[in-house]
Amino acid sequence: MSNDAVIVDVVRTASGRGKPGGALSGVHPADLLAGVLRELVSRNDLDPALVEDVIGGCVSQVGEQSYNVVRTALLSAGFPESVPGTTIDRQCGSSQQAAAFAAQAVMSGSCDVVIACGVESMSRVPLGSSLGSKPAGEGTPGADGHGRSAGQDPHGALMHARYPRGLVNQGVSAELINRQWRLGRGELDAFAARSHRLAAAAAERGDFDGELRPTTLPDGRVVTDDETIRPGTTLDSLAALPPAFRTDALAARFPKLDWHITAGNSSPLTDGASAALIMSAKRAARLGLNPRARFHRFAVTGSDPHLMLTGVIPATRRILERSGLGIDDLDAYEVNEAFASVPLVWLREMGADPALLNPRGGAIALGHALGSSGTRLLGTLLNHLELTGGRWGLQTMCEGGGMANATIIERL
Repeated sequence: MSNDAVIVDVVRTASGRGKPGGALSGVHPADLLAGVLRELVSRNDLDPALVEDVIGGCVSQVGEQSYNVVRTALLSAGFPESVPGTTIDRQCGSSQQAAAFAAQAVMSGSCDVVIACGVESMSRVPLGSSLGSKPAGEGTPGADGHGRSAGQDPHGALMHARYPRGLVNQGVSAELINRQWRLGRGELDAFAARSHRLAAAAAERGDFDGELRPTTLPDGRVVTDDETIRPGTTLDSLAALPPAFRTDALAARFPKLDWHITAGNSSPLTDGASAALIMSAKRAARLGLNPRARFHRFAVTGSDPHLMLTGVIPATRRILERSGLGIDDLDAYEVNEAFASVPLVWLREMGADPALLNPRGGAIALGHALGSSGTRLLGTLLNHLELTGGRWGLQTMCEGGGMANATIIERL
C-alpha cells in the first residue's frame, strides 16, 4: 500500500558505559546524535532537505540534553535549517514512541520522510539530574540507574493522595515483581549471563556490523564496539554481587522482599544514540531506496505505577489482538531488559518461546541508553529478522511511571 510506513535503515553508536571514563563519555550528547543522523542520510545517499521532521527521544532533558536536543543535533549534523525537530519523553520507550509517531505521520499522509531517533548520555547527564542532585529518598540507585532523585518532588499532592502507600524507584519495582512472580536470584542471574553470552557471540559473528557506526572521540580515537558487553560473565561472578537497591529504610518498609536485583542482572548506565529512516513506500520507491520492513501495528498502555515494569504484558496482549497475530506467529521478540525480571515475567505470562526472546542479547549486555533504546531495539530486531529470514518481529519496552510501548514490524 502506498501509505505503508517502511523502514529504510537504522543505525546506532556503540554502547558506552555511562559513567566518567566510559568510551563515549567525552562526546556531547547532541554530537552523539548528530553522528548517527549524518550517517543515516549519507549511507542512503539521501538529501537531508527531503526530511520533513526529526522526532527523537531523550529522558533527562536538562543541561547538555536540554533546549530540544534533537533540533540541536540535526543542525549539528549539517541538516538544512528548514528541517524541524522535536524531543519527546515517554521514559525508556521515548525513541520507540518517536518511531511510532514518525510512522503514523507517514501513514496518515502528513509526511513522506521522517527520521525517528534517540539519545542519552548518562555519563554527562545522570538520570535524575532534572530533579536535583540529592540522592534518592530511600536509597541511592544501584548501577542500573533507574532510581529517582529526591532533589525535587515530581508528583505533587494529588498524586500522593491517589497513591498514599507511596511510589518507588524502578529497582524496588523489580524486587516487587520478583516476589509476586516468585523469581529467584539464580533465575535472574542465569538470564543476565545469557544476555552477555548471546551478545558476545553476536558481536563475534559480526551480527551488529550493519547497525553500528564508528564514533570519533575528541582526541581522535574511534569507538566501534559495544563497551557494555562482558564476555567473561559467569553465574559465579554474578552471584558475588550485592543487592543494588536494599537500604535499611526500604528493608523496613518491605520486610518480605528478598532483594535479588543487582548491578549484574540490571541494565547498566549507558551512553548512546540511534536513528531510523522511515518513509512512505511510494516515496522510497521514487528515491530508489529498498524498504527493509514495514510497520504493522502499534500499542501503548498504562499500568500500575507501583509495579511500573509490567506494562509490557498488557501492551503485548493489546497489539496481538489488534494485529490478528498470535504469539506463535512471531519470529523474534525484543523485550527490553531494564531488569532481568521484566523479560522473565513477560515470558511466563505470554507463553512465548525463550529461544526467540532477545536472540542477540538484550540491554543487560548491550546497554540501555534510555532515550536511544527504542530505535536501538528496532535496528537489532530488523537485522535479526533479515539474517534468519523471519517475517514478524515484536518489540516492547517498559517505561517509568507505569507505561509500555509495543510495535510489530514485518520484514519485506
